[in-house]
Amino acid sequence: MLKRGPALLANTIMGAIEDVHADLDADISLEEFREAVEEKVAQMGGLADEETAAMLIAHELDEEGGEVDSVADIEPGMEEVKFVAKVVGIGDVRSFERDGDQEDGRVLNVEVADETGSVRITFWDKQADAGEDELEVGETLRIAGRPKEGYNGVEVNVNQAEADDDADIDVQVQDTYRIEDLSLGLSDVNLRAKVLDTDAIRTFDRDDGSEGRVSNLKVGDETGRVRVTLWDDRADRAAELDAGTSVEVVDGYVRERDGSLELHVGDRGAVEQIDEDVEYVPETADIADLEIGDEVDIAGVVRSADPKRTFDRDDGSEGQVRNIRVQDDTGDLRVALWGEKADEEIAPGDEVQLADIEIQDGWEDDIEGSAGWQSTVTVFSEAEPGDDGSPADAGATGGDGPGLDDFADGDGAESAADGGSNAAATAEESGEVVEFTGTVVQAGDPIILDDGEETVSVDANTDVTLGQKLTARGELRDGRLDAEDVF
Repeated sequence: MLKRGPALLANTIMGAIEDVHADLDADISLEEFREAVEEKVAQMGGLADEETAAMLIAHELDEEGGEVDSVADIEPGMEEVKFVAKVVGIGDVRSFERDGDQEDGRVLNVEVADETGSVRITFWDKQADAGEDELEVGETLRIAGRPKEGYNGVEVNVNQAEADDDADIDVQVQDTYRIEDLSLGLSDVNLRAKVLDTDAIRTFDRDDGSEGRVSNLKVGDETGRVRVTLWDDRADRAAELDAGTSVEVVDGYVRERDGSLELHVGDRGAVEQIDEDVEYVPETADIADLEIGDEVDIAGVVRSADPKRTFDRDDGSEGQVRNIRVQDDTGDLRVALWGEKADEEIAPGDEVQLADIEIQDGWEDDIEGSAGWQSTVTVFSEAEPGDDGSPADAGATGGDGPGLDDFADGDGAESAADGGSNAAATAEESGEVVEFTGTVVQAGDPIILDDGEETVSVDANTDVTLGQKLTARGELRDGRLDAEDVF
């Protein structure tokens, strides 16, 4: 039997390790592979020699890493993945302090995508410097790296990345996005849209003890709408912009919340007002077709608006709610505005659009809408304010609308023959002929007209439409105007 000396045996084992490494399909250096083999031998307490340990490591690497079919297949917990994707956004290299006496680290975040989605890949230190100098938006990369759960979803720490000019990735790289183009993980997003709704600025405590600030906008364009979240110094923009203003979101990034995409704006981004009139045309449902459980958009004219009410929650906090009734050509609906939505300046006669409201079982077997934090309330045209500068709130008692009891007392009500207008405001005696001009806020029976300061119920056998401006002339009887003429 041939005996081998220690040196020959060692060389044979090292050669076996090199042979196993050469057959690997994983991106691991020979030095790293040898270290892994030594650790495996130590773990097994002498139950396996180095050649056996090398075979075991090779099997683990083959099981844990490899090609994935698409970005959508990448999941946290995979040891290593290889995939091909196109660069759609490149961040800035950021420096950070490491523990102890180590030199500062550097990190570069890059957004890549294929036809199934997008993912953030991360380059560290020398790779980060090289990526900043060499990477270009629109180029295709063959990437190998280790997935992990990041702050905003899955991320891949890059082990190796190289250009692949032959791969065909059908992903459009855009300078300016539309709302329908947004997808999870996109960064450096520029988007033009119309402001639909704004929320108040909120503060919160971070883990490091500092205070953060956040606010929200809802914006829309011809392709849809999206919630915009503004962080810290950018949060003030929510208080500076009005609904109906056209804006450009600059350097935003897309994240997910409760299953919906959001566009976030941090220190690098901005929201700038622009002169362009961005078109937003909501797809609204007919009120007559609504059913319990629907989550819909509706639009119409405000028929009535109740005062805001406060209430105590079970946890001791105070909430608030305000009810309005909205009418379109098919019917009307009571809608509860919750929280900050109850502070919206809405009065009878206003044209409004309510987005993402939930249809629930209401009072007396009727249905009603609920507008919470996720809903959007947009006033497209407002009623004229009262003499004190506040919105006119005549008719804020609920569904039936007011009678003439709310009108101011006065003398000398002028008839149509005297050339007076809106003489109903001073009418006191039943049967007096009056003339009232206003906007139709209810087209049913009775017709309700609103002139910005007062409302009047009109009995008239005529067809009218919501928002129509007209004049009714006739006798005032029992708080209603019995119209002889409507024009």
